[in-house]
Amino acid sequence: MNTAIAEKNTVTNHPVVSKDRWLARRKALLAREKELTHLRDQIARERRALPWTRVEKSYVFDTPEGPRALADLFEGRRQLLVQHFMLGPDWEQGCPSCSYMSDHLGGMKVHLENRDVTLLVVSRAPLDQIERFRRRMGWQFRWVSAHGSDFNYDFNVSFTPQQWAEGQGGVYYNYSVRSFPAQEAPGISVFYRNDAGEVFHTYSTYERGVEAMMGTYSLLDLTPKGRDEPNPVHAMDWVRHHDRYEPAPAAQPAAAAGSCCRVSD
Repeated sequence: MNTAIAEKNTVTNHPVVSKDRWLARRKALLAREKELTHLRDQIARERRALPWTRVEKSYVFDTPEGPRALADLFEGRRQLLVQHFMLGPDWEQGCPSCSYMSDHLGGMKVHLENRDVTLLVVSRAPLDQIERFRRRMGWQFRWVSAHGSDFNYDFNVSFTPQQWAEGQGGVYYNYSVRSFPAQEAPGISVFYRNDAGEVFHTYSTYERGVEAMMGTYSLLDLTPKGRDEPNPVHAMDWVRHHDRYEPAPAAQPAAAAGSCCRVSD
């Protein structure tokens, strides 16, 4: 998964100004941030205004409690938010980037449930394979298997060998035909269930749209080094499963006064 645009690190020899000049620049940026906030609110309204499509096909998932239909996975709530997690039937472990997404779910779950949203993770791997990896990662969220179902294929996050062959490596992903390096892909899909038990597909997002689940990125975007992803092809190549990182680097001693920063006033 590649979800970022590489940027040149600007920490070295960064401009340093007086507090007054910093405040002026900060206020100018605040105006731009408010524009972005208002645009985000407007896009959210447009997203909610999208028409829905009825889910006509009967999807059955393998769960720890036995086979369950899609409508059963709402757990009595009206809204279902699905993370399409890249874990194929022949994979030894889940995608590191999808795991990075899922690491954010633990704290979100109770808040989403109190806003009438059930959180669900779905992969095409068999359930026993999912459960082994879930236990290794220590996750408590609900994760079910779409193995043997058309669900992943219909929502364009899994691709058959035939699709690869027919498209010569090009598949339908993120609403267009394009190349994709794996037969599993990331995404988020949202569904609504009405009082009659009908299920509707309301929204799906892919590629950088899945950053909605990556709160760590939002915090990194506030820092001087930002995401610090220099690889323009595979920006997330730094991400590891949370149990596979090397120990965090020790804190570096502060530089001697005047050794690197320069005043630009």
